[in-house]
Amino acid sequence: MQKPFYPIIYVRGYAMTEAERNETAADPFCGFNLGSTIFRANPNKHEPAKKFVFESPLLRLSAEYGYSDVYENGLDILDPDWRPRTSMSGQPNLGIPASSVVIYRYYDEGSSLLGDGEARKIEHYCQGLSALILRVRELVVAQERGALKPEEFRCYLVAHSMGGLVVRGFLQNPKLGSDAARKAVDKIFTYATPHNGIDAGGRNVPSWLGLSEINTFNRERMGEYLNLEAALERYKRVDFLPAAAFPIERIFCMVGTNRDDYDVAMGLSRTFAGHGSDGLVKVDNASVWGLDRNNNISGTAATAYCYRTHSGPFGIVNSEESYQNLSRFLFGDVRVDLWIEVDEVRLPVAIEDKPEVQALYQFELLARPRGKRWYLSRRTAEEDSPACRSHAELTQQKARGGNLVYLSTVFLANKAKVSTVDRTLAYAMDVSVRVPDYVIDRKFWADQHFEGSHLFRDSLLISLEPPEQEGGAWKVMHSWESQHVGQATQALSYTQVKGGQIRIEVPMPTAAQKPGIDGKILLLVSAWNND
Repeated sequence: MQKPFYPIIYVRGYAMTEAERNETAADPFCGFNLGSTIFRANPNKHEPAKKFVFESPLLRLSAEYGYSDVYENGLDILDPDWRPRTSMSGQPNLGIPASSVVIYRYYDEGSSLLGDGEARKIEHYCQGLSALILRVRELVVAQERGALKPEEFRCYLVAHSMGGLVVRGFLQNPKLGSDAARKAVDKIFTYATPHNGIDAGGRNVPSWLGLSEINTFNRERMGEYLNLEAALERYKRVDFLPAAAFPIERIFCMVGTNRDDYDVAMGLSRTFAGHGSDGLVKVDNASVWGLDRNNNISGTAATAYCYRTHSGPFGIVNSEESYQNLSRFLFGDVRVDLWIEVDEVRLPVAIEDKPEVQALYQFELLARPRGKRWYLSRRTAEEDSPACRSHAELTQQKARGGNLVYLSTVFLANKAKVSTVDRTLAYAMDVSVRVPDYVIDRKFWADQHFEGSHLFRDSLLISLEPPEQEGGAWKVMHSWESQHVGQATQALSYTQVKGGQIRIEVPMPTAAQKPGIDGKILLLVSAWNND
């Protein structure tokens, strides 16, 4: 088993009706084989969609990384009559290769085609995932012919929507799986998972709505199967991942922000989900935060945003943006956590002495790989996905000695690793801060206000070259596009922090005007897939 090419277990999302469960049971890959040919380049639905062919996550993993499915003679690995496929080399296979994609077919028994047509509780699916992981471990260990011990086996879990809750229930609730299976999980990637439940019309799905297990997305019910009842009482949320369950730095949350193209229930879903959603799941509910052993907030999972819907032709799973984040998270070389550290926000001169000025600052980001037509992360005000802070929050946080705003995490991969000519990893960050609507005494202050204006807007070009050997120095270059277009030309120093991570601070080129903002872009960079 060659690191980092571990088995991938795909866990699909919620199927509400018997017909949907039948459709899922009839699909060999439960939707992971679906691609797309269109994408929305901007939030203006009146403009035609653009053509962009994405072949599907399954096909791309096969073509680019040599992954294959585990079906043989019409059977999957849970069927008692399943046997390993014949090797092309003539040597008999004893199990399955580590570079396998395994589909968790948990809706088969709930379909009327292969089962009784009845939906099960999510706890049942969590326990089934645990058993599947141990089965995959058994077969990979067998294929390695003694070169791999069972305790050394690792796998990835990739989940869409409710599938992410199945994964979390298995990990967080000791009653819903075995410790051996939990220890085998190396990384988790979730697409559009309602980690904090589903809200409709501003209210959480009610606990009494047991029809087709819809109350799976009720926070009180989630607290039960996620083993978070105490945390729910304290925080009123269930998007927390205790440190004892799984390390927060090993999970990635892909968040969709396009509600307009989600046409489920003739558009009723997006209407009830409202703005700031993918048509079903709220942006604020689609990621997780970490809890330490004392139930204190310890950090955020890696998160990226894309202008995609929950599912469908504009869906998040069948998109180039999500696939690039998935493959770089699983197999990439460098991790970069992106933050803005705000040093000062200045009000307009006419109101800087006014008491109780209210304002909401919107921090936007577009993370762009070099030479591509897609973004690794995309957060804009028009798409209801910026990071928001009030004037009071920024002022109070500065008084407490810290003013960090998390933007996203990107993973970078040098696919031409054999090259000794260019080892650099480069990307651009379009960073902007929108001018807020100022409110004084609960009245909108219209002077000096132009809708859509910015306190700050520029593009930061970053070039990173990892050290050639352990303990060596990184080479970091940068430029602001307002000063130099198209290439990072200025060297940057960095600070070494714990765990081999480096901290890079890039001052924002701002003037001391009023209104205005001062601060720096903070990059926390570390080698990835490196012990």
